[in-house]
Amino acid sequence: MPCTSFITMSHLIQISDNSRKDFEPKQLEGIRALSGLPIKSIQQNGNPNLLVFPHSLSDCPDKIQDSMIFTIEGENTLVTGNIMGFVGYKNTRLRIHSRFAKTDEQDFFLHYMLQRVFAVNLFDLNYTSDQTSIFDFLIYLFPAFLKRAYRQGLYKEYQTHHYNDTHLRGRIDMAQHIRKNIPFSGNIAYQTREYAYNNDVTQLVRHTIEYIRLHPYANGILQNDADTKEAVNAIVQATQTYNRQERLKVINRNLRPIRHPYYGEYRYLQQLCLQILRHEELKYGTTNDEIYGILFDGAWLWEEYLAIVLKDVLTHYTSDGPKKFRLFNESHRHIVPDYLNEERLIVADAKYIPLDTTSITEGSDRETAIYYKTLVYMYRFKCPIGYLFYPTTDSSSPIKLDPYTLCNIPTQKLRKVGLLIPQDVSSWADFQCSMLRNEEALIKKLRKR
Repeated sequence: MPCTSFITMSHLIQISDNSRKDFEPKQLEGIRALSGLPIKSIQQNGNPNLLVFPHSLSDCPDKIQDSMIFTIEGENTLVTGNIMGFVGYKNTRLRIHSRFAKTDEQDFFLHYMLQRVFAVNLFDLNYTSDQTSIFDFLIYLFPAFLKRAYRQGLYKEYQTHHYNDTHLRGRIDMAQHIRKNIPFSGNIAYQTREYAYNNDVTQLVRHTIEYIRLHPYANGILQNDADTKEAVNAIVQATQTYNRQERLKVINRNLRPIRHPYYGEYRYLQQLCLQILRHEELKYGTTNDEIYGILFDGAWLWEEYLAIVLKDVLTHYTSDGPKKFRLFNESHRHIVPDYLNEERLIVADAKYIPLDTTSITEGSDRETAIYYKTLVYMYRFKCPIGYLFYPTTDSSSPIKLDPYTLCNIPTQKLRKVGLLIPQDVSSWADFQCSMLRNEEALIKKLRKR
């Protein structure tokens, strides 16, 4: 995606997730106000241009709403956690890439997970360009957001319509009736409130569709699959009054987020459309006091990515899913395993942690506590096997497997399973091929057990 560099106009800081790095104190001045702030408080303070995944922060078991984008220790040490992505504030842009990235500019692993989770084709992205940031990924998210919103039906809202005819079916508009129908000619001026599909929100989506259609590289994403085509056609048919010259007016009428509880996915689509259409404005800092960007919780993204890889072997469960499990008969509190196969008696958990550097038998109390939840699930579901999936850079094997036998229960084994993230590749195509091979090796091992 072509992108005019904004680094000369503002300061760009690059750092990996779960790391600490020293900078000159002056470099951190622009973002110091964000240090230590929970993500939930940033969003609640009116920053609609900050897009965060997962959407349902309060429903996330990892409590991402309490996570911080970063902290600054002392005067010059920047410390990051599991949050990855891009955030801009005042004259500083912060890019947090995956710690599995070979270089700052070749963040293949993050982009690969995004491609799998959001089902998009990233073939045309130029990963080696200094001008390419995660913020440019916005446009490629559009089909996924559109399809999720369209599953709730085409967005409609009440609108007031004015009529002047003989078919009275609403409240009489006396002022208009006197002005238009005196002397009386048979017509009655009245107004009604009716559901309409042609509204500010669908107009905003239509403007985004037309913007993408003119994009030299990304226009093909609107034709990726039948569901996307259907949703695009429905929006086009509903917005017959589309006028390209009214884009700014449509944007301004959508600055207030949708509040309708049923159309929750449209609120996220609305937010994304605004970011796409205001991309240049945000990038060049004309809204200098706004916090903007796109952030991903690494633990959530890793879990969602694995859910797609393992879908034929394990069922993925989430806290907002339809199926619930309890640990105690007397309690209504639910437990949620990441992955479960009730027929084969396998339970598994996703860990965005370098577990190959920790030991169950020799680790600290904090390190060994990582395994307790999976052990409880093994007991609850009577599973002889429990897996902990984690990313690794140990190239000795595409799949690293460490088994541990439980005391007094020799039939139960807890296994750490490391999926190799390639480090010795020089191109995006090579990285994709290597990851696919490693995924196939993982599935093969699981089916063998």
